Amino acid sequence: MSTTNTVFFSLGSNQGDRKFLLQKAIELLNERAGDIRAVSSFYETEPWGFDSPFPFLNAALCLQTSIEPKSLLQITQQIEKELGRIRKPEQTGYTDRTIDIDMLLYANITISTPYLTLPHPLMTQRRFVLEPLCEIAPQLKHPCGKTISELLSELPND
Repeated sequence: MSTTNTVFFSLGSNQGDRKFLLQKAIELLNERAGDIRAVSSFYETEPWGFDSPFPFLNAALCLQTSIEPKSLLQITQQIEKELGRIRKPEQTGYTDRTIDIDMLLYANITISTPYLTLPHPLMTQRRFVLEPLCEIAPQLKHPCGKTISELLSELPND
C-alpha cells in the first residue's frame, strides 16, 4: 500500500484567460496528481520580481498524493506546457506566463536538488503565496517552525 502525502501548491497566471487557466490547472492536478482537499479563492496581485502591466491571479491548493516529489514536479511541468507555458532555456528571471504551478511543501520533506527545492525557497517572502495559503491552511507549520499565518503577519505591507 502506498503512503499518501499532503502537498501544497501555489498557482498563478497573468496571460490569457487567467481564471480559466487556473481552473483548468486545478482540474488537471485533480485528474493526474491526486485528490484535491482544498483550493483558496483567487487573488489578483501585482507581478513579483519583474515589471509587467498584466496582474496575476493566484491561488493555493492542497492535494493528497502518493506520487513522489520528482514525478509530481514532472506532472506539474507537463500541465504547464499543455496550458501554454513556454520555458526558454536561456531565460533568466521572471516573465509573464499563462500558468505557473509551484510545489511549496510536500509533507515534512526537505529537498535540495538542481531541479527541486522543498520547501519552496521564496515562499516565505511572497504575499501572493502566503495569503491564499493562509486561507486554506493558516495553522500549517513551515519547517522554520512558524505557521503560515505567522509568516504572513511578518511580511511588510507594500
